[in-house]
This record gives sequence, C-alpha cells and structure tokens, in this order.
Amino acid sequence: MSTPLIDQSIEQLCINTIRTLSMDAVQAANSGHPGTPMALAPVGYSLWNDWLRYDPQSPLWPVRDRFVLSCGHASMLLYALIHLAGVEQVDQDGTAAGRKSITLEQIRQFRQWGSPCAGHPEYRHASGIETTTGPLGQGVATSVGMAMASRWSEAYFSRPGFDLFGYDTYAVCSDGDLMEGVSQEAASLAGHLKLSNLCWIYDDNHITIEGNTSLAFNEDVAGRFESLGWRVILVDDANDLGALARAFQFFKENDQTPTLIIVRSIIGYGSPNKANDHSAHGAPLGEDEVKLTKEAYGWPVDAKFLVPDEVSEHFSQGIGARGATEYKAWQEQIDAYATAHPELFAQWQLMQSGSLPADWDAKMPLFEPDEKGLATRVTSGKVLNALAETIPWFLGGSADLAPSTMTHLKNEGDFEPDGYGNRNFHFGIREHGMAAACNGLALSHFLPFGGTFFVFSDYMRPAIRLAAIMQLPVIYVFTHDSIGLGEDGPTHQPVEHLSALRAIHGLRVFRPGDANEVTEAYRTVLSDPSMPTAMVFTRQALPTLDRTKFQPASGVHRGGYVLLDSPGDPELILIGTGSELSLAVKAGEKLAADGVAVRVVSLPCWELFDDQEQAYQQEVFPPCVTARVAVEAALSQGWEKYIGPQGRFVGMTGYGASAPYQQLYKEFGITVDQIVAEAKEALA
Repeated sequence: MSTPLIDQSIEQLCINTIRTLSMDAVQAANSGHPGTPMALAPVGYSLWNDWLRYDPQSPLWPVRDRFVLSCGHASMLLYALIHLAGVEQVDQDGTAAGRKSITLEQIRQFRQWGSPCAGHPEYRHASGIETTTGPLGQGVATSVGMAMASRWSEAYFSRPGFDLFGYDTYAVCSDGDLMEGVSQEAASLAGHLKLSNLCWIYDDNHITIEGNTSLAFNEDVAGRFESLGWRVILVDDANDLGALARAFQFFKENDQTPTLIIVRSIIGYGSPNKANDHSAHGAPLGEDEVKLTKEAYGWPVDAKFLVPDEVSEHFSQGIGARGATEYKAWQEQIDAYATAHPELFAQWQLMQSGSLPADWDAKMPLFEPDEKGLATRVTSGKVLNALAETIPWFLGGSADLAPSTMTHLKNEGDFEPDGYGNRNFHFGIREHGMAAACNGLALSHFLPFGGTFFVFSDYMRPAIRLAAIMQLPVIYVFTHDSIGLGEDGPTHQPVEHLSALRAIHGLRVFRPGDANEVTEAYRTVLSDPSMPTAMVFTRQALPTLDRTKFQPASGVHRGGYVLLDSPGDPELILIGTGSELSLAVKAGEKLAADGVAVRVVSLPCWELFDDQEQAYQQEVFPPCVTARVAVEAALSQGWEKYIGPQGRFVGMTGYGASAPYQQLYKEFGITVDQIVAEAKEALA
C-alpha cells in the first residue's frame, strides 16, 4: 500500500496510527471505548517501541516483560500495539501458527464473532494478551502475582554469572481500577514486598462513565501510593514523549519499591467535540466526529484502518530489532546455563512446559483407618507439604490464616524482600488480592494455592471466575466449611457457598469425605492442571474409613463413586460429601441392619462426575432407583439433579448459629437418625 502524504514525525505518525485504528474499529463495530486508546496512544507507543523487553517473534519468551491492560475496555490500544509490533501468533506449547497474532482484517472485525479482538482482552485468544481483563482492578492485582513470580524465579534459578530469569511487569490502569478495592489490596501487598520490578501506569483522565471523577473520587492518589511504599512520578501531559521516557527511566533505576507513573491525559484526545468528556468513554465517536478528529490529526479524513508503511517499518526497527537482539543474547546465555546447571535447567523446563517431575506424587500420604480420624484441613496440610517436597514451583499461602487453614509449608521460609526464593506467601487479610495474585502466578507457570476460611470465598469470587475463564491451575484451600466450625456462628458458617462456587463454570469443587479422599483429590487436580479448583475442608475431625471394607478412595478421580454397596441390587441410594459422608455411612449400616438394600455414594466433586460418560453415571445412580437421600451441611440448591423428584435432602435450610458443632448438627437435624427417617419415607 502506498503511503499518503502525512507531514508528521515518525513518532507522531505511529501515535496517530494507534488512535485512528482505535477510532475506526470502534466505529465499525458501533460498540466500544475509543477515548482511552486515543488518550494513551503516546504511552503505549513509547513503552512498547522503546522500553518493553519483548521479542515479537518469540511472544512466549519466558522472561519477556509483561504488559497488562488493566483497563480492559481500552482493548483497542492493546490490539493496535500487538498488530503494529508484528507479534507472531503461537500456540501455548510454543508452536508457530504462521501468521501475525492480530491482523488488520481481525481489527476490522473488532468485537465480532471469531475475531481475537474481543470487547475486552481475552487470554489465549492472541499472542501478546497476557491476561484476561475487563473487570476493573483485576489486571493490576494480577500483575502483582506476575511480579512475585519474576522475583521467585530470579532467586530460585539464578546462579553466579547467570542472572537470566527476571523480568518487569507493566500495568496500565484507570481511575476505575484504582477505585476498586482489589487494587488497594494489591498495591498494599506490592509495596510491602518491595516489588521494584512492578510499574503501574495510571491514566489520570478525570473521566468515568457518569462524568467527571470528582463525582465520587477526589483522593490524593500520589500520597496514597507513597504511603503504601511506592515511588511516584508525575507526567503532566500524556503527549510529552520526553517526560514519558524520563518516567520509564525512573522506573528502571528504582530498585527499592514498585513505581506508579501518573499520566495526565485527555480522553478522546483530538476530538473537537468529545475530547475530555464522558461521551468519548464508552461509545463510538460517530462518523462525522471521526472525520473531524482525523482532520485535527492531519490524517486523511476518508482513510479507514490506515497503517502507513513507515509505521510498520519503524516498529520493526524498534521493538522488532531490539527484541530479537535481546532474545538471541538470552538464548545463548540460557544454553550455557543448561550446560553449567543441568538439574536446575531441567526443573525450569518442566515448569515452563506445565509438566511435573516424574516422582511428583511419591511422597503423598496414605492414612490408616481411624474412627477418630483427622480434620480434612489437617490432612490437606500434610498433602501440601508432601507435594512441596517434589514440586519446587508448587507454592502459596493464606490470607493471614495459615495456622488455621494448614497452608504453611513447614520446611520453607517466607517470601519476602530478603527471601524471594522462599515459598510461604503471606498475603495478609487481602482475600481478593490473594486470589488475583494467584492468577498472576499461574499465568507465570507456577502451581499456586491460596487459603482462607470457606465463608470468605465471597471476597474472592471475581478473581476465581477469571481463573475459570482462563483455565488457570489455581488451588483454593477453603477450610471451616460448614456449621461444623461451631461457635463462631452464622457470619462464619458457609451454607450457600458450595452452591455459589459450583455455579462457576470451569471450576472444580472438591469436598472430600475422609483423609484418603483428600490425598486423591490433590492427586486428581495435579494430574490435570487445566482449570482452577476449590478444595473445601473441615475444621472438625472425620473418621478415616477402612478401605478394606469400603471401596478405594481412588474413586475420587471420577468425581463420585460407590463407597459401599448392598449384596444385591440397591433399592435406596444415600449420597454424602465431606463431613456428612460418615453420617451417610452410619445411616446406611443402620438401614442395612433393618434389611434395606442400600448403596452409599461418595460424591466429592460434582463437576468431575458430570464429565464422566453416561454409562458410568448410570452405573453409580441406576435410573430405576428413585429412592435417594443426599446429606450435606449446606443448602440443597443443585442436589435435585442427583436425587431426582422423589429424592430427599438432609442439610441446611437457612443460616447457622453459635454453639459447639455437635449440638448444631443435632439442632439442625443433620444426624444419622434423620437420614434414616428420610430414607424410610423415600422408600414408602
């Protein structure tokens, strides 16, 4: 394509290309957010072409700098940069797809079916998209996990002469991002950890959907972040490339704290009638205004989706050439590292490929029958420690509850500025920030876990949902799972939370019924790290079942299995999970003594069971057996698909109360006698 005569510096030409691509894409879709890409085009151009350590030909380079667009509604800024930088499309296994990650034609199809240029950036849709963003605050919080991952990799894998594993993380955020509570949690944690490899770029445009930010937001952002242990630098004009360069240099030279760059911008920059107005935020400018804006840029007013040849060449000579040189130099060094430190290199390769060491489950415990038994949170702690012995990148922590959630790795130190290679993460009382940071760790090829009381999963739900969308192998360790926690009362007793988490598509929810089911649940999850998992554990001790009498706990691998069966065909099926499985067993034994042909089914993971072939499901739940009773110390929502219209449910119908857990189970009717009574009525 020949280039129209546009009398601009090459820098301005590149910036205006980003702006006009964004305007044109939003206008063509008749949907989207043009104003922020127009405002931040100079920031994106400066960072990508001059500072970002990134090879467009090797977009999965493990130590590339990460770029997170936390204000995901400005997605066209990212798509334009990916396109202009010439990022190659590769699969997650590193296989080249033989095309650009985002083509001009795909930009023309912005927000349309089949285009990777979705309304908000979606991980795996195109190389160069490091994480799914859109829900404000999530991107910046996830970036903290990425920065933590970099620091751990540096500390663990580096050796004298081989400082090869660190990288910087940049996150562009908006007023909305900084209003969301999760960003405060994340910023506080990052400041505490002194993550000097983390840079947030705050687009201070003073505009939200409803109007000027002064309607609801007037705090001293710089003062706030300084109080959190960040260094702050101000850029008064987003169009000042010199000031932007000085700000990025400021970040590069700051090795003590995270950096916040506050950039004053004008939303919808250049639009004669909509600049600096909320009308430029979430709607197309309109054809006439697009032409007027292009005229203000000195751009051909009738040209659409124009990428001048000089622009492509400039990016090729900038980030393209620089990134290729940096990647080649690193590749030579990593080859030397592989020779000098073969064992560490082998570990690093396994981690990057998403594989596990050959003996990863060799130390997982087995538990002898014990009527007194163990709380499943205790069992979980033993399994976590066993896994940590064999998988170095299996790590995590809790929201200030490690002694209660049993998430402390006993032979490991604390992840902190003087010990970034340690594996106990102290997230503080920041459940939402913890969940989002775990997403960042998982996006960096770690196997992270985060623990808290089950009732506080409410604080984590948005990040959990994003983990499910992105198919990230995050493990959430939720303890104190029911009225079984006792005296803390209804504020701390989760009753609706199992239903709530089971409603999240792509999330596995395990509620093991004894110690060996806990072991098998973890073995199942680590064998298939293709999605996040909620592990739900008890505060109180549960009997460890005698597996010479009952079916092996390996049945957990299928989500549900026949634990105990009648000699002949069953006429009644009892179903239990977690702490109520042992109640179902005792009820089954009592009914069997009365001559009832009873089957007891353990159903620790609905999602996994539902994925089994229909023949297996019907083998466990024969359609002809309609007399069924489920028992779970939670609400009944969702159980109807297993118990059917004639089934009965023993569980909660409302909130709990404050009392010893034994009394609570009695008062709320979750007892062996109640299960037996419901079973007899179901048989009648």
